[in-house]
Amino acid sequence: MTHGTNATSAGTEPDFASNISFLGHTDQGNRADGVQVMVHRGHAFVGHMFSNGVTVVDVRDPRTPEPVAFLPAPPGTWSIHLQTADDLLLVINAANLFAAQSFADESAYYGRSVGAAAARSGGHSAGMRVYDISEPARPREIAFMPVDGVGLHRLWYVGGRWAYASALLDGYTDYIFLTIDMSDPARPRPVGRWWLPGMHAAGGEKPGWDTGRWRYGLHHAVVAGDTAYGCWRDGGLTLLDVSDRAAPELITHRNWAPPFGGGTHSALPLPDRDLLVVADEGIADNCADGLKHTWIFDIRQPDNPVSIATLPTPDETDYVAKGSHFGPHNLHENRPGSFVSSDLIFATYQNAGVRVFDISDAFRPRETGAWVPPAPRRMYDVRPGRPQVIQSCDVFVDPDGVMYVTDYNAGLYILQYDGE
Repeated sequence: MTHGTNATSAGTEPDFASNISFLGHTDQGNRADGVQVMVHRGHAFVGHMFSNGVTVVDVRDPRTPEPVAFLPAPPGTWSIHLQTADDLLLVINAANLFAAQSFADESAYYGRSVGAAAARSGGHSAGMRVYDISEPARPREIAFMPVDGVGLHRLWYVGGRWAYASALLDGYTDYIFLTIDMSDPARPRPVGRWWLPGMHAAGGEKPGWDTGRWRYGLHHAVVAGDTAYGCWRDGGLTLLDVSDRAAPELITHRNWAPPFGGGTHSALPLPDRDLLVVADEGIADNCADGLKHTWIFDIRQPDNPVSIATLPTPDETDYVAKGSHFGPHNLHENRPGSFVSSDLIFATYQNAGVRVFDISDAFRPRETGAWVPPAPRRMYDVRPGRPQVIQSCDVFVDPDGVMYVTDYNAGLYILQYDGE
């Protein structure tokens, strides 16, 4: 039995499951391509990779999710990432790069700096839109913060005055770190910025890395207290002091590519344990870029993070041979009001579905849950030749352990973690 409205893009029987059970599924109103998901007041807000907009899904009954609204993006524009807090929805606007011919080959997007090529895309909206979601089924746009350039990629906002973004602005080789003043939500404004030395081309800086092989650009930063933990794809990890939001300062920069394959994507600080979990994204089919890992760092000394373990790699089948991308992608980020734990880590592993790990012993993490959806029934990906393989993208977990998992082609799965 398939649950949800128009749930035609995927089945409900997993390819593999352990300590996670199925609750519901929706194809999000025939827009089954999903990237980031947030749940606020019983509604899931899903940014789309190819449908160019945001879908709102009523999930108050997770067994019967119901799409209730769609917020279209302007022409040529991505709205793949978003944040909800303080009855506000923040949505990125950027050039839809996967719709551009120059990025039809994935290596053109993941394998080198994208600034120059992306700047030629044109015909898009660049910046951040703000919606009032006090009535979540009826979002009302209250502001737009424009930027000059390609636009924003991902945000971090948990309420209050400050938001944070990765932004590809004119004059830079790729996405940099941006602080945003939200003291007046109707008039958000960029305040501070930071980048890796070599990224400010308009300022005469020259990259110190092979721009034809490595991509140095901020995916996003998660902020805890006055520290921003930023992941710079092939540029590694930074810890920034943001006590002065207008003038972020570097605490430390670590990069393990090479010898490892780069793709540093998501960081989850666990301040009460002085730990940091960092996921390197698998960005090539059949692990052509090498097998990627999710690392655990000891950050008792913030200027000297030390890697002490990696999360187990799913191995119940040959996921490298399965096709498409295999390996870490997103982490559930312990947002206020969601499931918050310093022992359980929820992570998406692309063609290996969603995983749960117990890191109560940080030196010996172990997997305690898994759910691998079946292959999508149709493809929403507009790029030629993409394999019809599951690609679990993002996971949001509510306080009761209900998991909301997106996919590029297979809609929104709603699952229940049954482990301890």
